Amino acid sequence: MQNFPLIYLVRHGETPWSVSGRHTGSTDLPLTARGERNARRLGEKLEGLLFAQVFTSPLQRASRTCDLAGFGTVASADGDLVEWNYGVYEGKTIVEIREQRPAWEIFRDGCPGGESATDVAARADRAVARLRAVDGDVLLFSHGHFLRVLAARWLGLDPAAGRYFFLGTAALSILGYHHGRDEPVIRLWNDRSHVAD
Repeated sequence: MQNFPLIYLVRHGETPWSVSGRHTGSTDLPLTARGERNARRLGEKLEGLLFAQVFTSPLQRASRTCDLAGFGTVASADGDLVEWNYGVYEGKTIVEIREQRPAWEIFRDGCPGGESATDVAARADRAVARLRAVDGDVLLFSHGHFLRVLAARWLGLDPAAGRYFFLGTAALSILGYHHGRDEPVIRLWNDRSHVAD
């Protein structure tokens, strides 16, 4: 049986805004102490695995997670991996947003002054094309909403399907293939067994 490449996805560790539920797009926040601990624990989980390529969002919460997991020296920053641009919703909680727009749903409605799901999908599609071109396993550090769209696009789904793929901080997921490269699958999703809350 042929072994196909695996794409390991990591959502960055906890930040002050992820704790409070504030939408964090371009605001470049550091990890909390717990976020740093869990990034190191993730590194222990990944120890011994070999990757043909390692990519990270340039935002510090992702790049620091990458560093603490032990892959900072071999990672390449990729601007397509940044989080959804939340526009006027940057820093706001879902409760605050829905006080103004009660039925708002990001994957359907996007963000005024920021990105739509179609905009994020365009970045995800470029990332998927690069990932599929790598001959070997890949490790990628990014952000919750972006990775949910990336998973949907990996499967050939509408970007709005990302609403179904919840991700916690410091979560590990794996994309791959079934019988061939024309059968993309999710092999693991939202594994947080290494996370110490």
